[in-house]
Amino acid sequence: MPQKATTSDWVLTWEDDFTTDGTPDPAKWSFSGRRSPDWACYCADNPATTFVKDGQLYLRGIRNEDPADTAKYQTACIQTKDKFAFKYGKVEVRAKLSKGKGSWPAIWLMPQEAKYGGWPNSGEIDIMEHLNYDSIVYQTLHSHYIDNLQQKANPVNFATAPFKEGEFNTYVLEWYPDRLDFFINGQKTFSYPKIENADSSQWPFDEEFYIILDQALGGSWVGSIKDEDLPVQMVVDWVRVYQTNDQKQAKL
Repeated sequence: MPQKATTSDWVLTWEDDFTTDGTPDPAKWSFSGRRSPDWACYCADNPATTFVKDGQLYLRGIRNEDPADTAKYQTACIQTKDKFAFKYGKVEVRAKLSKGKGSWPAIWLMPQEAKYGGWPNSGEIDIMEHLNYDSIVYQTLHSHYIDNLQQKANPVNFATAPFKEGEFNTYVLEWYPDRLDFFINGQKTFSYPKIENADSSQWPFDEEFYIILDQALGGSWVGSIKDEDLPVQMVVDWVRVYQTNDQKQAKL
């Protein structure tokens, strides 16, 4: 069985420390687009929702004040698709969350090519999702095995864990060929293993994924939005991706 990588094994592959005020670095990030899923239905390519200031990235959910946009709300949604994707490694995101009815910030990964088909067949890796006023966050996997075949207990596909409210927390995924390990502030929350002899139904996590950061509002899971609680925001201090030399070779 592969051994857990040690600190000295990890080599920084990609990072953003958000050092330049204004629009997030266009060489690294792009607007993910407004679409029908709940998380994306208010996405707006708007400096009022998405901006870098004083070394931090601000992702906001706001009341819409743009008369040219008929949506009631606007939310921040950015991604590294077509700019940076990777297979295996460690992702670290240091972020601070606010609270509000209808608030739904997330840090997650989606497949660059979706080689096993549309959602959920090619997988989804949710490093952090937060709802409303909760004192916990969710860390979750999605796949055909989990969502279509409803195999959510063998193995368990998610965990909830406390975080330091009103402060910066570091959310981490360590991704190996045989498992996905999740952490918050250095404490392991859960591990999702590849089942022996599993095919892509249970383990689509052998392809390149890209990063999404968003501050969504409302939807069937999080519930209704309380306008008095707006704006809500996720502030990101940095995003870092590490790989071992062996993992880098796995891409080749």
